[in-house]
Amino acid sequence: MVWPERSIFKMNTINVILILPFLCLSTFFIKASAINAAYESDRIIDLPGQPSTPSLSHFSGYITVNQNHGRALFYWFFEAQSQPSNKPLLLWLNGGPGCSSIGYGAVVEIGPLLVTKNGEGLHFNAYSWNQEANLLFVESPVGVGFSYTNTSSDTILEDNLVAEDAYNFLVNWLQRFPQFKSRDFFISGESYAGHYIPQLAELIFDRNRDSNKYPFINLKGFIVGNPETDDYYDYKGLLEYAWSHAVISDQQYEKAKQVCDYKQFEWSNECNKAMTEVFQDYSEIDIYNIYAPACLSNTTSSVADDSNSNGPESFTEVRNDYREKRMRIFGGYDPCYSNYAEEYFNRKDVQSSFHADTKRATNVAWKVCNNSILRAYNFSVFSVLPIYTKLIKGGLKIWIYSGDADGRVPVIGTRYCVEALGLPLKSRWRTWYHDNQVGGRTVEYEGLTYVTVRGAGHLVPLNKPTESLTLIHSFLTGDHLPTRG
Repeated sequence: MVWPERSIFKMNTINVILILPFLCLSTFFIKASAINAAYESDRIIDLPGQPSTPSLSHFSGYITVNQNHGRALFYWFFEAQSQPSNKPLLLWLNGGPGCSSIGYGAVVEIGPLLVTKNGEGLHFNAYSWNQEANLLFVESPVGVGFSYTNTSSDTILEDNLVAEDAYNFLVNWLQRFPQFKSRDFFISGESYAGHYIPQLAELIFDRNRDSNKYPFINLKGFIVGNPETDDYYDYKGLLEYAWSHAVISDQQYEKAKQVCDYKQFEWSNECNKAMTEVFQDYSEIDIYNIYAPACLSNTTSSVADDSNSNGPESFTEVRNDYREKRMRIFGGYDPCYSNYAEEYFNRKDVQSSFHADTKRATNVAWKVCNNSILRAYNFSVFSVLPIYTKLIKGGLKIWIYSGDADGRVPVIGTRYCVEALGLPLKSRWRTWYHDNQVGGRTVEYEGLTYVTVRGAGHLVPLNKPTESLTLIHSFLTGDHLPTRG
């Protein structure tokens, strides 16, 4: 039978209509596969030394943050151990400036895989924060760890550039992992991340208001531990803590109080000299946990021992000399652990499995901390307290916590910072408990919660892993910190 021409046209039209949904579905699946392939190529399959159980889903690789300069930041991401589709996204940042969130946060503190002694492998962390959230670590700023740049001028860094790069990292990372775009997002970290985190939060907060120009990031809040916040209160607290904990003499304390004006960005020669003596007394112990043993290894992870030098002669040298000591020896049950991280991440089989491009990374050898960043960093921001005021008014959830055995950013200075915000009291100072023992103290203000962790140093999750897991659970879920019983 011969079909009329008009009938043939009708038949073709019907066929197209019938086929069209399948073509659309095919296009959808092709696009979905492309998106899926983008992050699947970053999946870690066989990380040397990783325990076989429990099963972990994790990824690592590079995210470009500035195409013109060839700047890229390296990340390591762990899905939550259970129900990852229902858990928030939590970014962790370490400070320094110049220290790796992978070398500290991931494999020493809160990640599910912790480095073993001598860098031989990894062991499972039963108190990892990825029980509570999908956990993202990024080596920031550029030049830290495996992160790199193709532009030499990028090695001179300051807070605004670091915040901009971290923001671009997040935007582009969420493009690679689009399933997290609408997820509740929180930022966490410690030490000089006390600058990084509020500054990044402010940038996200501001740009979320301009949806025509910037993608929306579902930022809900941040939590910072032993954070550098305000130079005046931080250094005032450092001196008072050293005296009140019998590190320095009465005479040293009175002299420093007399000659130092911490409200000045540039310290006087007399103040430099007085503070150098304080730092030298601290060099005999671990300033980051004053009750922990110091590392007695013949080698150190970052710089040569200069504790017997005559001391720095300027404000910048005082700060940098001091930060170098922090990078070299961190406190904890095993204060030599940064050496173990460097042993592990400099293994070629680890770097290959980790998708690290060592030919393009800034450092020839992977370091826990990059001291060239520290020395060149432009410390131009005196205080981030105005950012706290702004973001508290903006409704973000903000917590600060302090390990009370930290001499570097001690509880005294942080309490001064919190009090300076002048927030109305919501819930009075009280004790919180862990296993019916005092875990620390906490106080709630309108817009901010402050928590201390008893017996912890600068790296709270290292010293008190179970307490820190309780802390992050409370922060993310809104559950109150435990009471006795």
